[in-house]
Amino acid sequence: MLDMARDLLPLVRSGTAVATVTVARVASSAPRGVGAAMAVTGDGAVLGSISGGCVEGEAVVLAHAVLATGRAQTARFGFDDATAHAAGLACGGQVDVVAQRLDLSDTRTMRALEDAAADRHAAVAVVVSGPETGRTLDVATAIDATAAAALSDRASRLLPGASRGEDLLVLQHAPRARLIILGAGEHAAALCHVGAAAGFAVTVCDPWETLLTTARFPAADQLVAALPHEYLGRLTGSETDARTAVCVLTHDERLDVAAIRRALSLPVGFVGAMGARATVARRAARLRDAGIDDVDLARLHSPLGLDLSGSAPEETALSVLAEIVASRHGGSGRPLREATGPIHRDRVTPSPAGPVPRDGALPDGSAPSCTGGTHP
Repeated sequence: MLDMARDLLPLVRSGTAVATVTVARVASSAPRGVGAAMAVTGDGAVLGSISGGCVEGEAVVLAHAVLATGRAQTARFGFDDATAHAAGLACGGQVDVVAQRLDLSDTRTMRALEDAAADRHAAVAVVVSGPETGRTLDVATAIDATAAAALSDRASRLLPGASRGEDLLVLQHAPRARLIILGAGEHAAALCHVGAAAGFAVTVCDPWETLLTTARFPAADQLVAALPHEYLGRLTGSETDARTAVCVLTHDERLDVAAIRRALSLPVGFVGAMGARATVARRAARLRDAGIDDVDLARLHSPLGLDLSGSAPEETALSVLAEIVASRHGGSGRPLREATGPIHRDRVTPSPAGPVPRDGALPDGSAPSCTGGTHP
């Protein structure tokens, strides 16, 4: 829901009836994870997705039921790998969702949507079991310190029994991870494009202001005309974190060494530098001469990118972004067909014990597992 904040806020503020269907739990396999949401308006418009297409039709019907009654509901789509296909889950498994109507009077949700739309950290908790299903709570006061620690990565989470014994879905939005590109050549332009498309907030820095144009970098959030190492030296602690990636694409060793040395001193999760193998070896020697030890040098991803064998700037940018994502999530970079185990390791939660009560059919006569709740 929070990832659609910029689209949802104008609708709700204009008085449009909107219901959201949000994934609360995933068991076995599903295309999207906890917190994925779809929004449905009273006139039939659909925004977002909860399954990449598998159960969207049933989710739309559920949303219209909530719009008609004003009562939040939960549902389970799919039952097990053997029967899930009957519910439209091509990947098998189960998806538990909560559907609720958005309302201007729900100040907690509106505040979270406003923060998310401004790309600030946002969080709101939703009760997803029991008679208070659909009630929203402030996360800071709804959970204890132990539960709060589990939310430190700012991902959405289901906290069983966290609200007076009832399950609590904590929806979170983290500000976009930063991608800092040093250099403004054609490879930088391509990386800016694919990085922004992947959800990064992109900054491009180069000493030559002539190259730093919005026409060349239309997707950039920030263009900085400065020496790369000086720009990095001005960054404050609040401007970078473990999700930040710094890519040195300056193609000039007079700039590269100082920029890499500064980048390796920052609390960022990824530092990479483009270059041929001879350039990489020569640059590594200069970095050692500049005082960089082997431990820090081992953090440097250079040559930059995974081996995709492409050479065009766009193909190179794709290989760079692939290495950033793999490094960030601990991926191997191997083809999935050569691996075993869950494809989406971070999206699997244990199956809930026992069946979900069937408390009523949907308007089309179907009966996914649903429980009613009073909308706040």
